[in-house]
Parts: sequence; structure tokens; C-alpha cells
Amino acid sequence: MLSVVIPSHNDIYLHKTIDSLLENSAGDIEIIPVIDGYKPKTLLRDDPRIKPVYHTENKGMREAINTGVQASTGEYIMRTDEHCVFGERFDIIILDTIQPDWIVVPMRYFLDPVKWEVMDMSPVEYEKLKIVNYGRGRKFSGVRWNKTSDYDIDETMSMQGSCWIMPKKWWESVIVKLDTEIYGTLYQDSHEMIFKTWKAGGKMVINKLTWYAHKHRDFPRTHSYGGDLADKSFKAALDIWEDYYTNEIVPKWKI
Repeated sequence: MLSVVIPSHNDIYLHKTIDSLLENSAGDIEIIPVIDGYKPKTLLRDDPRIKPVYHTENKGMREAINTGVQASTGEYIMRTDEHCVFGERFDIIILDTIQPDWIVVPMRYFLDPVKWEVMDMSPVEYEKLKIVNYGRGRKFSGVRWNKTSDYDIDETMSMQGSCWIMPKKWWESVIVKLDTEIYGTLYQDSHEMIFKTWKAGGKMVINKLTWYAHKHRDFPRTHSYGGDLADKSFKAALDIWEDYYTNEIVPKWKI
């Protein structure tokens, strides 16, 4: 079974995201919305596959993911943002080929949440992990990578973090949890998981046979981005992983 964790905070598109998951999945699925310190204005759909968990106070995205994974009962776990749509049979397509030490991402399209339509824009396939300047400092960031490959299932370096699937055993043995004391509550979760996976000998893989679409950045966000909390998280990731990235990852990937 696939357990889908949705960290949720005041997003009006949560219900539509759940509908898309249920309508496009083909296997056994449970959906775990983690209602992070708010009361949804509309009741969740009445379906035994939807198993919400509630935080009485806003703990942030990282702890919401941790809570959802802890509550999950499936052999595989998936995380998605609360403003996404999914390709038909996305779950079976990914689970048919996933390996025990993989984190898998689908191709990422862009969603117009008002029209609830996939936008006419080129999807993101490969992403390169770079250290970039962002105005207030430096940070790890995934950037679009114009890599060409004939493989439908292929290794990649980075992900947005808005949708991924991995075996639950990999989470329990390698990821363990997303750290909130060091990184804070919101940022750099994808990079923490990628580095832990590489250190343990695993891979991050893109499956181009399926897709999801994530809300385009032109539309409002439900969490605030930037400021001191972001700076703290960006610095923490560099403090922990920059030497490993520079000395081992850069030479391996020849970037």
C-alpha cells in the first residue's frame, strides 16, 4: 500500500488535491492530511482511505511530514504538497520499478490552481544540485538541468520536494526524521533527504513515465518564505553538507 502524506496549512486546494489522488491512483492507497494547527473551512471528503491527523498548533512543514510518516501504515510513503494534480495510475507506474534504496520523483508540470489546469509550459525533468547566491547569502538549490537521456527511469541530483515516493523502510533506516532543531520548520527538507540517501548508498531517481503538476509560483503561498528562518535553514544545510558536496558529489557528477 502507498501512504500519501500531505502537510497542510490553510490551503484552499487541499480537497482538490485529495480528489486528484483518489481519482488517479490505481492501487491500494491511504491519504494522510496533516492538518497543521488550523481548522479547514470545508470538511474532508468522507472516504475510509482519508485518515487525517491534527496538530493543535502550527508546527511547520517538516514536523507535519514527520507526523504523517509516523501515522502511515503502507509499505511505501509519498509526500505531496496540498496544491497538486497527478497523472493517471501514477502510483502503480512508480511502484512497479522502485528499488529499496531509491527516492523517486515524477516529472513536474505547473498547475494553474484557479482554473485547476496544467499550464502550457515545459515540464521539469532533471534538476542539478548547486550552491547559489540568493541575495542574503548562499544556499543549496535545485536548478533546471538540460540533461538529455533515452532512459525513462534515470538518476537525478535534486528535486523541488513537493512530491516524492520512497519505501518506508528507507525512511525508517536512513532518513529517520526531518530535523527541525537544526534546520527550522520549513526549508531544505529535500536536500537533507538527498544527502542522507547518497551517504547511505542510495539514489534519487526521476520516473518520466508519469507526472504531477504543482501550483505555479505566480500564485500565493500559504507559508511565508524568506527572512531569518530561511537564512538559518540555508546556513544549517551548508554547515552540515557543504564539505561532502564539494569533495564527493561535485567530482562524482562532474558539475
